[in-house]
Amino acid sequence: MTEKILLQLDVDEHPSSFDSIVGIDSGVDRLLRYGSVEASGVESLVHGAMFTRGGDDLKNTAIFVGGNDVNQAEELFGAIQKAFFGPVRVSVMLDASGCNTTASAAVASLTKHMTLEGSTCVVLGGTGPVGRRVAHLMARQGAHVIVTSRSLARAESACEDIVKGIGAGGGERDRLEAAAPETEEARNAMLSRADAIVACGAAGVELLSAEGLSSLQSLKVAIDLNAVPPAGIGGIETFDKAKPLREGDDRSPTVYGPIGVGGLKMRAHKAAVAKLFEQNDLVFDANEIYDLTIEQMR
Repeated sequence: MTEKILLQLDVDEHPSSFDSIVGIDSGVDRLLRYGSVEASGVESLVHGAMFTRGGDDLKNTAIFVGGNDVNQAEELFGAIQKAFFGPVRVSVMLDASGCNTTASAAVASLTKHMTLEGSTCVVLGGTGPVGRRVAHLMARQGAHVIVTSRSLARAESACEDIVKGIGAGGGERDRLEAAAPETEEARNAMLSRADAIVACGAAGVELLSAEGLSSLQSLKVAIDLNAVPPAGIGGIETFDKAKPLREGDDRSPTVYGPIGVGGLKMRAHKAAVAKLFEQNDLVFDANEIYDLTIEQMR
């Protein structure tokens, strides 16, 4: 039986041990790890993966792209696909710094408690890799998404990147709103519109206080993806999972902490890696990984 070989191409000097272990736990027989991989020099690695096997055996080789610099990893992901020759190719997945699996698990968790179509969602710290993907996945399902930043220019740029960078359709741009409220009054007015809030900001930065969270009357779900104290959203604990913010209150929003989302993220990561070996022409970015995540909830 032909062994399943996964090439782990990482933009960091040392390939992620987390991604390596998940790859092995996903059923990979052989893991080939490469660090400091640049888009300009990846072609020979890709061709080595493509030309050593043929026919139905080609599906038993796949590529995983990772690393902490998500922008650099995105360039590498694109360069890998350009190195393919029509049907002579292997399946490839991008999940640098867990950007796609984390965003997918967060948005999928929202859908357990609310319908995204027609809702208003706020992404706090929405200009980073996870925030952009969370916003994209929400808009893809018909939500009006407010992408926030301390800089309006960065928030507007993120909205444009969401559309052109990961395959969003033109109609989704109309559902994206950039925001950088400069006063507490403006911030409160923005947050009061939210049916859902997902905090995707930098580690250790509180983006919404516990008092601010409790004051939001229309909020249905709040998710904090920051695992480093202090929490990104005050009042949400790391292990919270589908927990009412206020016990015994029927109007209380449901909350998730980073570990509460993490179980689904791990299942999605493993499922995506395993699926890479079902055929030789799969490309897993945000949309594809989200669809797999939804399947993991059934």
